[in-house]
Parts: sequence; C-alpha cells; structure tokens
Amino acid sequence: QVQLVESGGGLVQAGGSLRLSCVVSGSIFSINRMGWYRQAPEKQRELVAGITSDGSTNYADSVKGRFTISRDNAKNTVYLQMNSLKPEDTAVYYCNAAVTTERSSYLGVWGQGTLVTVSS
Repeated sequence: QVQLVESGGGLVQAGGSLRLSCVVSGSIFSINRMGWYRQAPEKQRELVAGITSDGSTNYADSVKGRFTISRDNAKNTVYLQMNSLKPEDTAVYYCNAAVTTERSSYLGVWGQGTLVTVSS
C-alpha cells in the first residue's frame, strides 16, 4: 500500500511563507515525477509545481519566482517552499507522485490535501 502524507499547511498573512512536505511510504521500487496541485473554491485543480526524478522542475506562471519545489530521494519526500504568499494562493494543496511498484508502473497516488489560507 502506497501512501502520501502531507504536512505544513496553515494560516499565514500575505507576504509570509510556508513550507509543505509530502512523504511517500509503502512498497515502492521508485518514485518518478512528483508534483504539488491546488484547488481553490469554485476552481479546477491545477498543477502548481512538478519535479522529475533527476530534479528538473516546472511551475505554474502564477507562482514562478515565489515557490520552489524540491525533493529528497533518500527520504522519499517532496517539499514546496512558498514565499511572498498572496490571498489568491489560498487553496487545498495536494501532493501527487507517480510510483513504480511490484505490480504497476507509474501509478498515480494522491495525498490527503493540506489547507493553506493566506489573509490580507
């Protein structure tokens, strides 16, 4: 059973910072692409940032220059450092990982989500 556990969400004032963490556990052979998504009220879930197994990254235009995604392969963990937060960043943030297990390749697994609220 593959599981993703997220942490780090909370309430912060505009201009502040938060760091989200997502730990992958279970019987996995490898973790391929990992990403952070978010879903705000009355909006579709969108990709915020992605990172490949070798460290290549991509970001949504709305967060470029403010957010940084990184991963620690030894800990099976992906991070999202969020700086200069804006009220429009308020959303539930979800971690996603494409993993290879004994029975499946590139199985997509989602975390439970963590709420980020940015006040003005």
